[in-house]
Amino acid sequence: MYFVETRGNDGIRESKINFSDAILNPSASFGGLYVPESLPTLDIAFLRKHIDSSYKELAADFLNSFEIDIEPSIIEQALNRYDDFDDPTNPIPVVKIEDDCFVSELYHGQTRAFKDMALQPFGYILSRLAQERGENYLIMAATSGDTGPATLETFKNQPNIKVACLYPDGGTSDVQRLQMVTENAANLKVIGVKGNFDDTQNSLKSLLASEEFKAELESRDIKLSAANSVNFGRIIFQIIYHIHSYLELVRKGEINIGDPIYITVPSGNFGNALGGYYAKKAGLPIEKILIASNINNILADWINTGEYDLRDRELVLTQSPAMDILKSSNIERVMYDKFGADRTKELFESLDESARFSLTADELALLQEDFIATYSDDNAGEEVIAHYAKEGYIMDPHTATCIKAYRDLRDSPLPTIIYSTAEWTKFSTTVSKALGHKVESDLEALEWVSKDQGAVVPDMINKLFGRDIKHKVVVETTEIKEEMLKFL
Repeated sequence: MYFVETRGNDGIRESKINFSDAILNPSASFGGLYVPESLPTLDIAFLRKHIDSSYKELAADFLNSFEIDIEPSIIEQALNRYDDFDDPTNPIPVVKIEDDCFVSELYHGQTRAFKDMALQPFGYILSRLAQERGENYLIMAATSGDTGPATLETFKNQPNIKVACLYPDGGTSDVQRLQMVTENAANLKVIGVKGNFDDTQNSLKSLLASEEFKAELESRDIKLSAANSVNFGRIIFQIIYHIHSYLELVRKGEINIGDPIYITVPSGNFGNALGGYYAKKAGLPIEKILIASNINNILADWINTGEYDLRDRELVLTQSPAMDILKSSNIERVMYDKFGADRTKELFESLDESARFSLTADELALLQEDFIATYSDDNAGEEVIAHYAKEGYIMDPHTATCIKAYRDLRDSPLPTIIYSTAEWTKFSTTVSKALGHKVESDLEALEWVSKDQGAVVPDMINKLFGRDIKHKVVVETTEIKEEMLKFL
């Protein structure tokens, strides 16, 4: 399996590269991204083959069908990272909350967010590749709250790897921030950034593309890579849980193999939705992908109107911070797949130069073959959280945005899977407020919700509040590069 570039080739880089090279060096020509040249087939025979498979068996066979250039023994060890999840035999429970609505709980890993599903195995593979090649890497990550903790967790104390993690100061929950700033491994650096997530992500992408920065790293015998979903090493693992969730509905007797379903994804940077799109394109019987956004509804505008317009638009901080994003990286991979490299380059050059682009009517029709979108605000999210808590199910504010999509966007009453991206414990003040008890601190909210709802708070969350803060640096975006070089 080879990987190609979303904006075409600049004549300097190789026109096609292997998976290992794409994840070690994710920056492509003209500021683009790497995508697979083709996809494996997820036909009925593949689904039947895995009806009784464990998650790791399914994942191993899927990766094998992708024909990536990673040794089977490395893949096996990478997938063993799922053994540290709550239930190694089923790392992703699928829970029924309505007669035709099911929640795929992607948060039962080490940092209680869906990023663990991809970053735990991906981090192991990247570390092993670096060690085998005798190369040293700086892994950069920009986070809206969940990528950071998962990245730090997977790479801590790994040989040949250093990690610099950027987060927007004041733009995460207390738990998310503590998961980062209390990490004490010598190969990790956490940097608060004065700004929002778009500022941190733009800084990361700029450094990834900077020849000057790469030259400075080269002088120190260090190469540069990224742990954000700009790296396809993340995306490949995000396809798998869509297949697993479908098979779970078959196992539960809710559908037969081949029956169509809807999937509903809370979306910010679009990696989770992209995984669903690739699964659908490969043959998983998905009728349509329902995209749920918060009040930063740039994705809903794009999908419903074809307009992606950042002019006079300011990011709003919400109770669902992982979706507080205006420049969504992974829509580029969808547009490449739909419209080709030349058109994708043209559209993103327009976005860079004039802060907007517009799809043609035909292009919009192609996009809407697979996607439909809506958004909801914080008040609506609180009402959803309160409603389902009364029914005995506690969800986080990102998951709550999906309910409007489930209720309003379906053309027919097909079974629907909602992807829950974080445990409620990461956003406990919002959950507590939704249940009528407003508090300021995560610690007080965790204690109250746990007592009021009989909900369990995992040890890894409780222990955060007693740990020393190791990373106290907060800088302007212009100071990020200097801070990274100090760390190195």
